[in-house]
Amino acid sequence: MSENVTIYIVFYSTYGHIYKMAQSVAEGAKEVDGADVVLRRVPETLSDDILGKMGALDAQKMMKDVPICTVEELKGADAIIFGTPTRFGNMCGQMRQFLDATGGLWAGGALIGKVGSVFAGSATQHGGQESTILSFHTTLLHHGMVIVGLPYSFQGQMRIDEISGGSPYGASTIAGGKGERMPSENELAAARFQGKHVASIARKLKG
Repeated sequence: MSENVTIYIVFYSTYGHIYKMAQSVAEGAKEVDGADVVLRRVPETLSDDILGKMGALDAQKMMKDVPICTVEELKGADAIIFGTPTRFGNMCGQMRQFLDATGGLWAGGALIGKVGSVFAGSATQHGGQESTILSFHTTLLHHGMVIVGLPYSFQGQMRIDEISGGSPYGASTIAGGKGERMPSENELAAARFQGKHVASIARKLKG
């Protein structure tokens, strides 16, 4: 019998939108037999005072039970699915700072051959979700990871009857200018599909 695969879902969420997506990614990954799913968040770089002024403290409390990810534990993953909000068409600063601390992993080739995937969110429909995921891939390629997106077998990304995130690059959500819109069922379905798809490929690669 083949060994279990370990799937890490590593995210940052300010107001809870990416957290909701991460939970759905985890649900999808758990559907794969032998998948051990680990949910982690990257360290916060903002003070509680600033988060309070941003109106983000309630969301932060909601996520308090999710352990903070350490760089070293990524060595034990067979696949890592990253989740980030968009900041001007790129990943958020918290995620960038976390990834910038992975130089030791890069030097040792610790992530080479592991599956890497990304999901994202932005305030508006064309607010940079796709560029965020694509630019995120650059870091994963430097680490030698095998990049997996969201294939068109997820038919939800073809919908035109409603505004929705999601592209072949990865699942995504639209939060609204004031964060008033939580992920839709179609966006959550995309996240679940991506989680299952990544876990399935990691399972095949591990044999």
